[in-house]
Amino acid sequence: ALYCSHALVLVTSLQAALLAPLPPYGLPCDLQGLWRNELGSNMTISALDVAGTFSGSYQTAVAVTNKQILVSPLQGAQQPPGTKGQQPTFGFTVQWQFADSTTVFVGQCFVDRRGKETLEMAWLLREEVPSRKDTWKAIRVGTNVFTRVK
Repeated sequence: ALYCSHALVLVTSLQAALLAPLPPYGLPCDLQGLWRNELGSNMTISALDVAGTFSGSYQTAVAVTNKQILVSPLQGAQQPPGTKGQQPTFGFTVQWQFADSTTVFVGQCFVDRRGKETLEMAWLLREEVPSRKDTWKAIRVGTNVFTRVK
């Protein structure tokens, strides 16, 4: 029984070490590349310039439209890594090419101890409506988690 409890402590300690957040200045998070979310939407982010701005494209897998879904451009910026580590916040706007709407995304890039990068995102979509009285149905809010494809 003593051997079994030591093994349980070892396994529990190993799990805690693997799931613990990175210490400050751990592995850096790099936004550039191809990302996919849990719904199957794909996003490509170009290299960031010295100011932290970037562009790219977004191919949504879900939409409330009968039109053909088209790849849409995105423009954004990343905050410089802060004093707490190298897992910066960022935001971007998508100008949908198939709908009269715009979406803004904000998020943070996280890197686990194994080097897996994850983007935790929140978004706000504003759809064009014919009049102010329809504003109540013009806004959608949600979250997504993106992981690196390459």
